[in-house]
Amino acid sequence: MNARTLAIAVLIATLTFALAPLFTPGFNGFTPDQFPVRQFYPSIQPAGYAFSIWGLIYPWLIIGAAFGVWQAADDPDWRAMRLPLVISLIIGTFWIAIANIAPIWATLMIVVMAAAAIAAMLRAGRNQPWLQLRPVALYAGWLTAATGVAIGIVLGGYAILSEQSAAILCLIGVIVVALGVQTARPREWGYPAAIVWALIGVIVANISDANWPVIGLAALGMVVLVLRAVRAIMKGPTQ
Repeated sequence: MNARTLAIAVLIATLTFALAPLFTPGFNGFTPDQFPVRQFYPSIQPAGYAFSIWGLIYPWLIIGAAFGVWQAADDPDWRAMRLPLVISLIIGTFWIAIANIAPIWATLMIVVMAAAAIAAMLRAGRNQPWLQLRPVALYAGWLTAATGVAIGIVLGGYAILSEQSAAILCLIGVIVVALGVQTARPREWGYPAAIVWALIGVIVANISDANWPVIGLAALGMVVLVLRAVRAIMKGPTQ
């Protein structure tokens, strides 16, 4: 696939991904009746308002993909990230429809989506970071958090772990992955920003139940990610 065709493929996949919710009943999280063990308020799930981040991710990805076709279709600085990004977006186009009927398959899908999005972020070049790297980084960060949420709910919903244990384990997993990705691209703040947004949502969701182990772990991860991002940004321009 030549560079221009790949750039067009990214734009088409971005558009189908962003428009997919219009052709489904929507998705507000897995429902309790999708699992043998009903979970009405899983500790791992952020407060509902946190999902509004898609209102930023969708248009930013579209703008970046459109710019990529218009001004950077043949730019080698953009090319390396495009294939994994297309893979993530194509899977994402079908994700909501699958999530509403098959949570285990949806969880496997979001793992691949997140891995591909992270690969795209790590391969992104340095030209036009606000149009190339940053929207993909925000997308990858939110998918990282969403993967932890999906796994945690499945673990609890199938009684593999208690709901609380699943939340703690998956929070640790999300934070460890986030720190690893942040280490690979330390000056890109879009990725940790999305993780921090999700962690704040987890804290808010657990305050009413005074779930201090989950609150404390989320707060610790948030502080570490923010401090590392600030330190890296202060050392020099975004990579």
